[in-house]
Amino acid sequence: MSEQKAVPKDTIPVRRGEELDLITLDAYLREHLDLPSGDSMEVEQFGAGHSNLTYLIRAGEWEAVLRRPPLGPVALKAHNMEREFTLLKQLHPLFPLAPRPYLYCGESSVIGSPFFVMERRQGITLDRDFPPQVDYTPALCKEISGMMVSTLAQLHEVPYEEAQLQAISQPEGFMRRQVQGWVERYERAKTEEIPEAQSLQRWLIDKLPVSPNPTVIHYDFKLNNVMFSRSHPSEIIGVFDWEMATVGDPLADVGAALSYWFEPEDPPELLSGLGHSPLTVNPGFITREEFLQAYATRSGRDVSGISYYLTFAYFKLAVICQQIFYRYKKGQTNDERFARFDDTVRALITHAWRQTKRGQF
Repeated sequence: MSEQKAVPKDTIPVRRGEELDLITLDAYLREHLDLPSGDSMEVEQFGAGHSNLTYLIRAGEWEAVLRRPPLGPVALKAHNMEREFTLLKQLHPLFPLAPRPYLYCGESSVIGSPFFVMERRQGITLDRDFPPQVDYTPALCKEISGMMVSTLAQLHEVPYEEAQLQAISQPEGFMRRQVQGWVERYERAKTEEIPEAQSLQRWLIDKLPVSPNPTVIHYDFKLNNVMFSRSHPSEIIGVFDWEMATVGDPLADVGAALSYWFEPEDPPELLSGLGHSPLTVNPGFITREEFLQAYATRSGRDVSGISYYLTFAYFKLAVICQQIFYRYKKGQTNDERFARFDDTVRALITHAWRQTKRGQF
């Protein structure tokens, strides 16, 4: 009989300074949800995310996930818990890989900020390495690659009118607003002058593409925002972190996914800028070109202009990292993972500028 490999925990003890008021939270949830009586509430934290704070809350056999904004001041229109809750409520029936939301609380008096609670799913998340219970093979990596492509294309097939997502989206002029908005966010959070930044911003504004028909987009689609089955590690059982999801240009979603899909030949400063070797550099994972062509075949969309979207995705990722570093530098978070994010920003800006001068990839 083969040895059963232990399943590692996907949570950590709550980080210092990010604790929840369990007494107030327990009372609020028992008032609004059907929790088992007699069991005290426990809380742990999902430690991998860099943006919203995400917790596992438990009362006896009952478990759920709580999401709240990061500590301190946040970027304008970012970390909108009510919007993410509403999107999940509308999307879950049509795209069951999105978790079912249970409850939204807009009162800061409970835990210090608005939050929402959603279902807890059990599975495998792939981040820096394969977990010990997964036997790595190149064949498995190819299967995972194909599942990522097909899931993204499946999301883009969701009828957003039926999901009634127009109320929280503005498909018309999406890319123009995106470029202008992320440029403004970068300028507000800037902590140093990076030589290529201004030229890159001008290029993004001047080369704005004509978008195809809009679809539902996740806009942060990557391996560690996806959960795989423990029994079949290439089967996706959940897609998480819908904070940036909207109705918009599907190629922007593809570009964002490709920006996280690293290859062994990518510049060392880009790979090291992320602080670890990305999983997709392992043998068996398809290339960005193969990802793109598989998506084109599955979706039937023209992807010839993807270079612009990939460039913009690198810039958007740089801005997200810059906003996080800004909060760290201002003392709004003590998470030491963010101490060198200024290096990450420089690497991403430099790489994005180089992307403007090359062809497809």
